[in-house]
Amino acid sequence: MFPDRLLGLIGGTSWVSTVDYYRVINSQVNESLGGLNSAKMLLYSVNQQEFRPATDSSGLEAFADYLTGIAKRLESAGAECLVLCANTPHMAADMMQQKIGIPLIHIAEVTAKAILKRNLKNVGLLGTKMTMEQTFYKERLAKFGIETLVPGEPEREYIHRTIMTELEKAILKDETRKGYLKIIDGLVERGAQGIILGCTEIPLLIKQSDCNIPVFDTTTLHAMAAVEFALSDEAARQV
Repeated sequence: MFPDRLLGLIGGTSWVSTVDYYRVINSQVNESLGGLNSAKMLLYSVNQQEFRPATDSSGLEAFADYLTGIAKRLESAGAECLVLCANTPHMAADMMQQKIGIPLIHIAEVTAKAILKRNLKNVGLLGTKMTMEQTFYKERLAKFGIETLVPGEPEREYIHRTIMTELEKAILKDETRKGYLKIIDGLVERGAQGIILGCTEIPLLIKQSDCNIPVFDTTTLHAMAAVEFALSDEAARQV
């Protein structure tokens, strides 16, 4: 058996976590099939300095068009599904899906399914300001009956700043880890039963061993969903 399905990845957002997507997907395909098997994929890596996610609804259409253009190039090259290698770009996922003919594996849906497996209904969400403050992520979780809690405004600013100036440059500071854990403690006090690491760089800093409640590593969960698609016709039908 060989992995016949060709994955299309949009990465570079940031390259630090895109490396983990490439590593997880290939290592898991090899673990499943053995030998020298690895995944078949096309990777379009953007220059993050030029990459500007929409900060409000007024810029969303242009942002979606930008990503859709890349997605169509991958589709034309033979990609059979699309993987956006970051949480924040999923603000444009629904608009993109309407304009491409291949399934987009949605990171929030994959995460929601993992949360439901743990029988949790209330989770805290950490991520960029856009991910925490806009509705695209929380609404997707709500479709699965999951309530989402986000940190207060100063904590959101802190998380966003450290993502942009540290984590996306692979700078991992113990003091930043402590800051995140303090924020997580605050979410737990408000009723969070689990924590979504809703930026694909946060799992570099925060591990399950750091927390007393379940944490959901969106990078690994999303990459594993891509592996399922690559290996299984059934997975393709479920996307």
